[in-house]
Amino acid sequence: MGTRSVLVVEDEQCIRDVLAELFEVEGTETEAVATLPDAQAALARRPFDLIVTDLRLGGKRNGGLQVMAAAGILSPDAAVIVLTAYPDEDNRHASIRLGATHFLEKPVDLCVIAALAAQAGVATALMPVVSNGAEAGADTSFAP
Repeated sequence: MGTRSVLVVEDEQCIRDVLAELFEVEGTETEAVATLPDAQAALARRPFDLIVTDLRLGGKRNGGLQVMAAAGILSPDAAVIVLTAYPDEDNRHASIRLGATHFLEKPVDLCVIAALAAQAGVATALMPVVSNGAEAGADTSFAP
């Protein structure tokens, strides 16, 4: 399948570090950033297969939404996992409109993120082998 690329956008360093470590496996290139400008710069440099973004970045309520807007233009084929401690319906609907494939409330079990990554064809430390028919745990994708 070749190398897969992941962009992690999270302003809390401990969470960013854990997510980056989750994707540190052979066949996966990970870029982890803390701010919206850094995320936009990363997206401008290359397309990603998977984007994991916090909804609120640096206190900005819509930072993650802006990441998704940029991703929709610069990485339109990427699966997008949104993480938030503020799972209100407005955020959920805005995320859906901007192309999020999964909307998860923090704290999130890393096994759930790994399973969703596997669905997107991205290996993780918890699921280092990804097959075409990767089976995941709970289906947390948006209903049509």
